[in-house]
Formats: sequence, structure tokens, C-alpha cells
Amino acid sequence: MKRPNPIQTSKLLSMVLRHQPRMIGISLDKAGWVDTAVLLAALQRHGHQVDRAYLEEIVATSDKKRFAFNEDGSRIRASQGHSLTVDLELAPQVPPETLWHGTVDYFLDSIRATGLEKRQRHHVHLSADTATATIVGERRGKPVLLRIRAAAMHREGLRFFRSDNGVWLTDHVPPRYIAFPE
Repeated sequence: MKRPNPIQTSKLLSMVLRHQPRMIGISLDKAGWVDTAVLLAALQRHGHQVDRAYLEEIVATSDKKRFAFNEDGSRIRASQGHSLTVDLELAPQVPPETLWHGTVDYFLDSIRATGLEKRQRHHVHLSADTATATIVGERRGKPVLLRIRAAAMHREGLRFFRSDNGVWLTDHVPPRYIAFPE
């Protein structure tokens, strides 16, 4: 079997496991999991040549660790970024002093006015380091890094979670906690 492009496969898995499982005829449980065999069969039925070994390779080599298997590998889910209602069952965490958010100039006026909002997603995504935030910002153009005073937010009662792949999640970042570039 000729393997499909890994980037296209990862994007397809993101679409299916985060946003539109029904596009290949599957459904996710309340925590976002789907049986691995069910996913593979559905992908095959829809013309996507993904076998178990290739799926394991995609999960293992995903630069952002977008997907995770359960302990015995019988189920798979997206680590975060869902637009569907799922409960990732993440426990609240104490964040580091500073987190980062990568964006582009185009969004700065809106962010200055309302802060970082989750919009159609479950959480605002933040990075623990500038390198990751830069990669996130580059997806839309020249990146702009915003420094988030995460510990101050936490001290004032805002909750943080950390996904299995290390992404920090929160419901909203008010503008007063954001250090904008000069």
C-alpha cells in the first residue's frame, strides 16, 4: 500500500478527531475518544489508505503531539483543539509565571480590546516557550509573540489546564495580563 502524505494525513485526523468525526461516519465519546479499529476502518471506507502502523507513526511523529492513544492503544483522540463538545478530563494546573501566545499583527487590535478569546474552541491555547509560540504564529504570517502573565491570572482565580501534549489551556486571557510588543 502506498502511504498517503503524512502532513495531509495529520490534517485529516485533526479534522476528524477535533471537528467533524461524522465526515467519515464515526462518533467520539464524551472524552473525545474513538476506538482505533473503528477509526481505521472508517478511514479505509472513505479512501484513505491508513493502516495501524502508519497511524502509530503519525501519532509518534506529530510535531505538536496532536493525537494520543489510550494506555493499551485501543482508542485514540486529539489532545486538544476541539470545536466539538468533549471533556478531556484535565485537572486544573498551576501555570508557570509566563506563557506565550503566537499571533499576527492583523489580530492585535482585537486582542487589545477583548483579550484572547477561545471563540469556537474550548480553550485559548498558550505555549510554555517562545519557539513553540513562534511556530503557531507563523501559520498565518509574520509571528508576533504575546507574553502572558499566567501566574498573575492564576492568583486571581483564572484556571489553567495542561493537555497531554504540553499545551496550556485557559478560558480567556483578559488584556491586562498580556504584554504586547512595542
